[in-house]
Amino acid sequence: MCGIAALLLYPQERSAEQWRALTDVFTRNLIYNEERGKAATGLAVMQVDGQIAVAKMPLPASEFTQTPEYRALMTRLDAQTTIVLGHTRLPTKGSPHNNANNHPLHSGPVWGVHNGHIHNDDELFTRYGYVRHAQVDSEIIFQLLADVPLSTNSHYLPTIAARLRLLEGDFTFIACDQRVPTHLLVLKHNNPLCVHWHAQWNALVFSSRYMFLRQAFGRPVSAEALPHHRLTLFDALMLPQRGLEPVTTYNLFE
Repeated sequence: MCGIAALLLYPQERSAEQWRALTDVFTRNLIYNEERGKAATGLAVMQVDGQIAVAKMPLPASEFTQTPEYRALMTRLDAQTTIVLGHTRLPTKGSPHNNANNHPLHSGPVWGVHNGHIHNDDELFTRYGYVRHAQVDSEIIFQLLADVPLSTNSHYLPTIAARLRLLEGDFTFIACDQRVPTHLLVLKHNNPLCVHWHAQWNALVFSSRYMFLRQAFGRPVSAEALPHHRLTLFDALMLPQRGLEPVTTYNLFE
């Protein structure tokens, strides 16, 4: 059991008050998810040009969010920011004291956060000759994604679904790709993940804790806004027109 907190942002100028509200909600979301994992906490901030900045430590979220590294990274949120990924970790494999095991994880240009446990990661690393960068089981998810840039073409999600069906276990995750820095791939598979569309911010707010979103935003929040077992692809550039409606979806088991 781990916690996920994330933002998908339309890249635009916002008032100082809106930026304060966004960063406050994200920080509270991360801390609210501490209950799901206290061994480590991490943060990644993606810009529209593909640049990414990351901070992660073997600390609970309530302590991590007080560090200079976290605060410095949150000040980077600006009109060019598209994606913010946060994670609170309960380890299943790989010591949190090796920071390579803590999320957000990456394989090449693909970065992501995962809630769950993969049982056959060692087998898949061996079968496909992938090189491990850490010991954590979650790494295999993003390794499987790394060969194929995030895309809206009709072949992308079926190709990814075929790869993910190789996995044995639970794999709710959010992934982004520096090659396509406005796209966000989301899958809710046997572990919780909720999302809320905030029209005034032109932002999607994701959390493993439905009750956080309900407390933060009230009755409009739906626990079922993300379908189970469906790959869901969002594009930050299309948020003003589409809101909660993804660019495309695909059933993992089709």
